Amino acid sequence: MKFLARLRAGEPMTDLCREYEISRKTGYKFLKRFEQLGVIGLVDQRRVPERIPHRTSPEVTELITTLREEHPTWGAKKLRKVLEGRHPDVRLPSNSTIGEVLKRQGLVTSRRRRRSVTTPFSPLSHATAPNDVWCIDYKGQFRLRNGRYCYPLTLTDAASRYILACEAFDRISGDDVRTVLDATFRTYGVPTAIRYDGGSPFASSGLQRLSKVSVWWLQLGIKLEQIEPASPQQNGRHERMHRTLKAETTRPPAATLLQQQERFDAFVEIFNRDRPHEALAMHRPLDVYERSPREYDANLPVPLYPLHDLVATVSSCGHVRLPGSGRAGGHYFLSNALAGQRVGLREIADYQWLVSFLKLDLGVIDEKDHKFTPGTPSSLEPEAASL
Repeated sequence: MKFLARLRAGEPMTDLCREYEISRKTGYKFLKRFEQLGVIGLVDQRRVPERIPHRTSPEVTELITTLREEHPTWGAKKLRKVLEGRHPDVRLPSNSTIGEVLKRQGLVTSRRRRRSVTTPFSPLSHATAPNDVWCIDYKGQFRLRNGRYCYPLTLTDAASRYILACEAFDRISGDDVRTVLDATFRTYGVPTAIRYDGGSPFASSGLQRLSKVSVWWLQLGIKLEQIEPASPQQNGRHERMHRTLKAETTRPPAATLLQQQERFDAFVEIFNRDRPHEALAMHRPLDVYERSPREYDANLPVPLYPLHDLVATVSSCGHVRLPGSGRAGGHYFLSNALAGQRVGLREIADYQWLVSFLKLDLGVIDEKDHKFTPGTPSSLEPEAASL
């Protein structure tokens, strides 16, 4: 005030600024403030501009936060993609700005960055088109609010990420798997290959890791793709879906199995039809998936072995018998999973028989030693069976 009083009394600006140890620019600034605002103009002013042209408006912020609250696991890219479709006339901020909005609203939880791990295992077939590979698994069980366990069976298409089935069961059962797949095959057709882990009921500890379920797949002409033990990264696309499924449907879990199934059904609908996927260039799985051209026939054809010498039927207890070997011997155990199935036998040396199921060579029977050895002799080329 003294500075301005002396300035208005006629003292030179240069001399006063030198005395008060301020620049001439600062002196003129306070003079202008005083002339425009009076004494209040000498108080410290806000340095933030009154208007920021690119600031996200409250209305757009409300659209972002509302959609995020509907889908708590969706990131900025998915939110922006969906908002573009719902509000084409609204100018939306960039993905990074939407991410900042989510942080300011407390809708983002920071996660610890995981160290990347490389796998030494050889890669499985790469799915480039729908129905090249389907992935199946039981997601880890969890307890419902009524105290009972839920075992979700999930099935996805690897190329499109489309969820083909997500069913809640109270147990792990090969019969349940077959029931779900029977309905899925009728709806979507038959895939080229199915990828699974080494657990029951998809695999076993017996011959060629075969189970009744995988034997059925072979009869349908489906290629088997079993991942390495303790290697969920080999089925990473399916496991990533499991993480989202768990976050959106099991925290907290439902009270009953039926109510949990209703949550799964709602999740599948949103995942397939509404949720854009970054690996699909922000398209929805529904936009990419198409039905398999391979039709499903529940009446399985009888396998034929035109290049083999004999055809035998595996007994109900998993044994096969060489004809003409008498009642005392000639019975060899293969696998319970093959019970009732026809196998081909081809003589590859004196008293040695190669046993095959469809296109899969199972092992060699040695009549002299009266034993069955699993595996394919290195000197043999695989023989193809026909249906």
